[in-house]
Amino acid sequence: MQLPRPSAREAASMYGTAVAVFLVILVAALQGSAPPESPFPYRIPLDPEGTLELAWNVSYAQETVHFQLLVRELRAGVLFGMSDRGEMENADLTVLWTDGDSAYFADAWSDQKGQIHLDAQQDYQLLGAQRTPQGLSLLFRRPFSTCDPRDYLIEDGTVHLVYGILERPFPSLEAIDTAGLRTGLQRVQLLKPDISVPALPADVQTMEVRAPDVLIPGQETTYWCYMTELPAGFPRHHIVMYEPIVTEGNEALVHHMEVFQCAAGFKSFPHFSGPCDSKMKPERLNYCRHVLAAWALGAKAFYYPERAGLAFGGEESSRFLRLEVHYHNPRKIEGRRDSSGIRLYYTASLRPFDAGIMELGLVYTPVMAIPPREAAFVLTGYCTDNCTQLALPPSGIHIFASQLHTHLTGRKVVTVLARDGREMTIVNRDDHYSPHFQEIRMLKKMVTVHPGDVLITSCTYNTEDRTLATVGGFGILEEMCVNYVHYYPRTELELCKSAVDAGFLQKYFRLVNSFHSGEVPTSQQASVPQQFAEVPWTSFSRDTLRALYRFAPLAMHCNKSSALRFQGEWDQQPLPRIVSQLPAPAPRCQAGPCLSPAGPAVVRIGGGRG
Repeated sequence: MQLPRPSAREAASMYGTAVAVFLVILVAALQGSAPPESPFPYRIPLDPEGTLELAWNVSYAQETVHFQLLVRELRAGVLFGMSDRGEMENADLTVLWTDGDSAYFADAWSDQKGQIHLDAQQDYQLLGAQRTPQGLSLLFRRPFSTCDPRDYLIEDGTVHLVYGILERPFPSLEAIDTAGLRTGLQRVQLLKPDISVPALPADVQTMEVRAPDVLIPGQETTYWCYMTELPAGFPRHHIVMYEPIVTEGNEALVHHMEVFQCAAGFKSFPHFSGPCDSKMKPERLNYCRHVLAAWALGAKAFYYPERAGLAFGGEESSRFLRLEVHYHNPRKIEGRRDSSGIRLYYTASLRPFDAGIMELGLVYTPVMAIPPREAAFVLTGYCTDNCTQLALPPSGIHIFASQLHTHLTGRKVVTVLARDGREMTIVNRDDHYSPHFQEIRMLKKMVTVHPGDVLITSCTYNTEDRTLATVGGFGILEEMCVNYVHYYPRTELELCKSAVDAGFLQKYFRLVNSFHSGEVPTSQQASVPQQFAEVPWTSFSRDTLRALYRFAPLAMHCNKSSALRFQGEWDQQPLPRIVSQLPAPAPRCQAGPCLSPAGPAVVRIGGGRG
């Protein structure tokens, strides 16, 4: 059943209103952060079939997001909103629906059972509904913060969008049960940074790194690896920009992509095109880990600062590149072919500075572990003042982008810069982090790190569905806590990470054995993962492990690109002393009260037949 169509007079009136509203939004967008070429510069498909398409712009001056939701083949309505991790329960929603006679729009929320209720405070404001040749276009807006406890706080970092398709009319909003709808989620960074786009050099050239004619497997998740190489004798260049190339029709399936450069120590790498977890994948491809470019759904082109570029090519650089494409295919669509990839923009006119990539956080080691059945267990890695004092130039380095990384149990990641014992600024933070959505994100403001500064990276994990400890390591069921920061000028320092001192961890195991003398003891001859597997996870063993990670000395890795440590004493280093922490950000509420509605708003839809 279709939504009711307006009369000709109503259609003409509402079409004029919709056009006027659109122009108001256009002006707001141009005064805000939207580039002038489009009032809605950011666009993503919400569902794998492309039935729903979301576009938006961000006004930091108004602290408001304007949305344009295009609904193709509309039946009886649509549900859209946000939740902590993409659940339909406890979600902040806006709903368009019909009872068969009239159409309605309302700000709503869902309870723990997924039942929908009218929100007492209507913060989603409908600006217009219009039929277009592509479908029904809804224009609405939402403040970042509403101070409504039922509403989602729109923050920097990942936002989990939820949607639902209404196939039939409902007599009321409360009659809609999300369990009976075709629903889904999409992850995106809504609050894009408001930064200027630098001009490209006159001699810029392009190179496409794309996997040719991939038959997308009919399964939910596929990571596809493809090997390619630079031409023989390819000289040193600077990458100054890159952008995605997504095969038309596959926009909803191509989730994210990365281009890695291989280790320079190998003269050759075998050609390969297939699933990254295939048993046929050559082992040597694991040495292709240096990130050149990374894109995720919703991201636009990535530009380097005007004074820096990412060097590639030349005698000291590997010619071999690995493209990795993540296909997200929850409907298990078959028969789709894809040649997506990334287009690199590079120049032979080298910029004043080489950009570099530095790893912050935790060393990939099993000594850092998360007990099972934990809702929010925190591990922290340090780049200490001793390392930055020794390895950074006197003028410091400038961080302009960041890529956060954990494996499957990661839920939050934050990196903070501290100076003289005081936390000064947040480098990057994602309180709704998902390991299934990783992209290099431009910082709103560059962060300068001086010699003697400390960089603290903390990750929060959820292991409620696991029965054994999750140890650190390279495996997908193991864990990581990493922030790959992009900066200039490039230094020899490529890895500045820490782990708890291994000797103090053995003291922990002995203490746990002594306390749980009646339990199966952990063996000091066993490996660390085996020792963690034998720990009886009582409140004592959990709390003591937390205390160990908060107070025990560190094993510091202050490493050059050669993987050798800088000269110095790095074992049993004391934790950096932090005497002042940054206050938790307080949400800013929009001025003016929002009155409780008498009921949902009646919607008249303008425009011609779509």
